[in-house]
Amino acid sequence: MHETLREQQSVLARHLRDPARHPSPPGIEARRLRVYRELFLGSIESLLAGGFPVIRQTLGDADWSALVRTFYADHRSRTPLFTRIAGEFVEFIETRADAVQLPPWLPELAHYEWVEQALLISDAQPPAHDPDGDLLDGRPLVSPLAMPLAYRWPVLEIGPSHRPKAPPAQVTTLLVHRDRDHQVRFARIAPLVHHLLTSLQSNACRGREHLAALAAQTGGDADELQAQGLHLLRQLHEQGVVLGTCLAKEPSDER
Repeated sequence: MHETLREQQSVLARHLRDPARHPSPPGIEARRLRVYRELFLGSIESLLAGGFPVIRQTLGDADWSALVRTFYADHRSRTPLFTRIAGEFVEFIETRADAVQLPPWLPELAHYEWVEQALLISDAQPPAHDPDGDLLDGRPLVSPLAMPLAYRWPVLEIGPSHRPKAPPAQVTTLLVHRDRDHQVRFARIAPLVHHLLTSLQSNACRGREHLAALAAQTGGDADELQAQGLHLLRQLHEQGVVLGTCLAKEPSDER
């Protein structure tokens, strides 16, 4: 009985996802099936249109609808939550860009449009830290609600009147973070700032060590870069991007 019901549900789901490839289940009126198809697909398309307005406008109605229909038919989401569907859509575009002949800039634009929602719904919590820690001699902690981003394509400029054929020479580097008032802020940042933030996220070093490494990589004056870097770290701390310094023990302290 349960297996029969499950198979009936699977037949119905396959048909609703892609009626061109999967026949309708027996015993259900075509009119009712059409209502179901329009209801489910319409809900997904409306949800995605609200989350990806630039993509919808840039692709145009026909290409947008075709993209959503392909996503609806082919992608197997790992979550039933509507708030997570946008992330599934981004993953679909990133993994299927070549197969469905999408514009080469679409994966990055989709990611850029998704970031705001991702941070708004995030429940990430920072580890224990010292909010007043020394940003040079301590290990600066970047908020889990801050995302330094680098895009090959000019995601800030793409739209119906600008569909670039090739990426520019300069990458677009951004900082996106959710502030204390639960507002998501976007800021364009210099590549060096992006490099510093990604270094802070991936390496548990003291602030002065991050700045020294940055000076070595860029060939800049170490003392000057340290002074400028400390000023930048303090600004990021005021904005809530850098939360303070880590409390975890240094490896040398555990001997």
